[in-house]
Amino acid sequence: MHYFDHAATTPLDESVLEAMKPYLTTDFGNPSSVHHYGREARAALERSRETVAATLSCDPKEIVFTSGGTESVNSILKGAAFASPPRARHLVVSAVEHSCVLECADTLTNHGYSVTAVGVDSQGRVNPRDIEKAIRPGETFLISVMAANNEVGTLQPIGEIGNIARGYKVLFHTDAVQAYGKIPLDLEKQSIDFLSVSGHKIYGPKGVGFFYQGKGRELVPLLQGGGQERDRRGGTENVAGIVGLAEAAKRLCGDNLEQGRLRVLVRSFQDRLKELFPDLRINGAENPDQRIPGLLNITLKGLQGETLVHSLDARGYAVSSGSACAAGSAPPSHVLLAMGRTLKEAKQGLRFSFGRHNTGEELNEFLQGLPSVIQGLEMMSSFLDEEEPSKDQNKTK
Repeated sequence: MHYFDHAATTPLDESVLEAMKPYLTTDFGNPSSVHHYGREARAALERSRETVAATLSCDPKEIVFTSGGTESVNSILKGAAFASPPRARHLVVSAVEHSCVLECADTLTNHGYSVTAVGVDSQGRVNPRDIEKAIRPGETFLISVMAANNEVGTLQPIGEIGNIARGYKVLFHTDAVQAYGKIPLDLEKQSIDFLSVSGHKIYGPKGVGFFYQGKGRELVPLLQGGGQERDRRGGTENVAGIVGLAEAAKRLCGDNLEQGRLRVLVRSFQDRLKELFPDLRINGAENPDQRIPGLLNITLKGLQGETLVHSLDARGYAVSSGSACAAGSAPPSHVLLAMGRTLKEAKQGLRFSFGRHNTGEELNEFLQGLPSVIQGLEMMSSFLDEEEPSKDQNKTK
């Protein structure tokens, strides 16, 4: 098997597993307990908080551990909404946000809040001026725009958007689940008030993540009870997962060479695909430098993304047709629709996302076999079209 779906999840790094093992076995204490076992767990928890904070150059007290990106997003959007003044009941998002942002925003409309979803251009990029136009002074409490899109990889101008938000005294959140550790993130320069991250996207374990909450930025806790995380997230902390997350963050955020290697790998892969399939369409930014390293979303004319996923899986290649959260249902991609694609085209995206274990030789092998896969699907599609009865033949006599 060849794994080309790192945007969905990443394999657990061996060093991460080793770091976690003591807290799954001998050092199993509850970090809220005052005895030896609890103190050992508490010390590991706070060391991990310091490690994660160092990757963002922030105060460890500004890091809140959660179960992952979705909980972090819900904590921020709902927490900021409920902590805002009564008049501030307006939220601005982009139309290509992850479903956890869009569904959370939709839920807030049931509680009297209003939401503006700002559109994007044909490459999936939001215009900061459109964000500014959407702001309602005195009413908008938060702007949420992802740093990098999870389906097409397009980088968003979050620095410009953050500075606009700061000028209007509006809070700014960026979903950095895909971007963290892959592109530079500067909380101060980009005027970021909140930032969310998931562990399993960075070679860490599933079921753990964190969010950054800037000093003086108020949130009503999503999970209450127990007083953990300085009363910002109730529930016993997942110590082993947090230790693993910190180890993964330290390794990924310190490996700039790897991100450069992935950019070169994808650029070469993209060029080779264009040679093989001249009518291939790039979904997202055409320039790989304007996408997160390692991600490429394409459309091969006339072929369904999900059909390609199954055919390639049978050949031993794991790819995806979009967000992992939509797997199995094959709906049209809301990201591609927002980029101006038709309903049919929005089902044709195919996403490749590479990681630290993928090699050029592996991709060359894949490219050599891909034309035969495509040819087989095209022949099958043509055969089915010929066999399909006409409407007249189906009429009841």
